[in-house]
Amino acid sequence: MQTSLPQTASLRILIAEDSDSDRLILTRLVSRLGHQVIEATDGAEAVRRFREAKPDLVLLDALMPRMDGMECARQIKALAGDELVPVIFLTSLTDAGSLADCLDAGGDDFIAKPYNRVILAAKIQAFNRMRVMHRTLTQQRDNIRARNEQLLDEQSIAKRVFDNVAHTGCLDAPHIRYYASPMSIFNGDILFACPRPAGGMHILIGDFTGHGLPAAIGAMPVAEIFYGMTTKGFAASEVLQEINQKLRRILPTGMFCCAAMVEADFHLGQVGIWNGGLPDGFLLRRAGGKTVVHSTHLPLGVLDPDHFDATLVYHMAEPGDSLLLMTDGVLEASGADDIMLGEEGVRSAVSAWGSGAGVVEHLVDRVREHTNRQPDKDDMTLIALEIVEEQEDTGFAATLGQSALQGPVQWACSYEISGPTLGRFSPLPLLLHVCTQVSGLRRCSGAIYTMLAELYNNALEHGVLRLPSEWKASAGGFARYYLERQRRLCSVEDHFIRFELRHRQTDSGGELTITCEDSGEGFDPAQTGPHKEDGACYAGRGLMLLQELADEMTINMPGNRVEVVYHWQAT
Repeated sequence: MQTSLPQTASLRILIAEDSDSDRLILTRLVSRLGHQVIEATDGAEAVRRFREAKPDLVLLDALMPRMDGMECARQIKALAGDELVPVIFLTSLTDAGSLADCLDAGGDDFIAKPYNRVILAAKIQAFNRMRVMHRTLTQQRDNIRARNEQLLDEQSIAKRVFDNVAHTGCLDAPHIRYYASPMSIFNGDILFACPRPAGGMHILIGDFTGHGLPAAIGAMPVAEIFYGMTTKGFAASEVLQEINQKLRRILPTGMFCCAAMVEADFHLGQVGIWNGGLPDGFLLRRAGGKTVVHSTHLPLGVLDPDHFDATLVYHMAEPGDSLLLMTDGVLEASGADDIMLGEEGVRSAVSAWGSGAGVVEHLVDRVREHTNRQPDKDDMTLIALEIVEEQEDTGFAATLGQSALQGPVQWACSYEISGPTLGRFSPLPLLLHVCTQVSGLRRCSGAIYTMLAELYNNALEHGVLRLPSEWKASAGGFARYYLERQRRLCSVEDHFIRFELRHRQTDSGGELTITCEDSGEGFDPAQTGPHKEDGACYAGRGLMLLQELADEMTINMPGNRVEVVYHWQAT
């Protein structure tokens, strides 16, 4: 009675045996199992035949002339590389040490002489299953590796696009120090800084829920809104409202952005701060002490526009003061013991900061010390803004980018806002946009915005709202001034402010004429001038700035219509 053996796929099997009779018997057994046989009479020939025929399995005598089976197995395994080619030793050896040497040389199993047909067939079938499984796993590994490389290439391309949109802005300014440590190619944290047309800057630091690409997706529209609106002259509160509405619309449920917005005005010596869900920030005083900036709002993307509060808290600041903000990756920094640095650790580190190294570097060193330099477990971002003397903001026009369209050169327009709109809407971004359609005026964006802003604020605050400039003669009066400004804006009714813009081309460039008229009672320009107290100047700067920036300025009595003429030179 013959045993029925399971069939397997036809294989190429190398048989290396120096005994002619044993090789003949084994060849017939293997051939009858349906496999193709490749014969070799010694180890050296077996290596050569393996290199030529690339068999699927090797039956190898342990004791052969010229090259023994163990050396032959080593060379065959080296030639096979990552491919699994089972090597089964044909041996009459019985001592454990010799059998172990065969396995150490690369053998996978043994077949004892004399050969048993059933055992031989079963082992060939078992090792073929292993070989097929190994090949399948290898192919899957290679496919996964290729797919991973493709994804990394796609992420690298996406990151280049992302970096071009979410660029550093003016983060390289000498009075800004920052540290950003992403956990992956894409960062769930965001950090943007952009100069404002009239001076100063906006800074946005944020932390999206999650890490990597999913968390970074929301940063693209945020960057577009932040840079686009800031360069057009929108206030920080307006930028926040737009970002919140956008994130509320596009982010899935449970995803949001903890963030803090900063509006820095170096001329007025003040910083406005909105903190929605980030850890406490610190306004560090040069003279000692600090003001804690708490989170008083929900993160961006949580509330609908009707319930979202974009009110900034303003702090007076002097040159040498520093504003420090951070994401929660700083608080959550932990080492092998999983003990986080926490709020107390951050407060302790900030309190210990002296006048030597920068506060950002000091805090990063404290984090590294606490974690024993373990890898970061979360995205971590810090920024410190030093308050400086008012200076000319260079490079603002570069942030506007270039338009592919050739703008008009001869044009005129009139724009009027009235009634309650005066308390809810600023026309400055729109007016700046109209002016900068002239390609030559884009380089002068800062000066144009400053003139528009001073004309509008003068008309609104002194013409329409009748606010006395004298209140801004001190820091305390300054605060009272803006509280009263907000109160009176809520009750504006029968008033208007009208702008008339005209531009014409000249031989050397162009001429822009801006006329601003309001419905107020006017003022006597002869009685308006800078007011000083304790060396600080808070009032009377508007007309002085206009005189410095414009080539001509005319005030029509009774003082509620001002016209400025600005000449620009073609490059």
